[in-house]
Amino acid sequence: MENDRIAGSAKEFAGKLEGTVGDIAGDAKSQAAGRLREAKGTAQNPYGQAKDAARDVTDAAADYAKDAYENSGETFRDGTQAIARKVQDNPLGSMLIAGAIGFVLAQWLARPTRRAR
Repeated sequence: MENDRIAGSAKEFAGKLEGTVGDIAGDAKSQAAGRLREAKGTAQNPYGQAKDAARDVTDAAADYAKDAYENSGETFRDGTQAIARKVQDNPLGSMLIAGAIGFVLAQWLARPTRRAR
């Protein structure tokens, strides 16, 4: 729980108390000071709630990123194993695909570059 939420609630309560005491005593200065303190506490409490929410979102995103990072090696390993099985099952098709990719890359890299005019 964010300190601003606690402090805001405390200020709000103290402001209400001070305003009530001012009402009972008929002291306009105490009433005004109490209402001002209450308003400050009321404003500080949502600020603390927003900070709590931002922290929760940040923590959730960090946990998600950590899980994704930890599982990425496993996913990569699974993909590599799947490709290896496909190559073992169909070596000729794999060679033809690799050759086609090499041919396309060679054509792409060998073409002359365009010059800006």
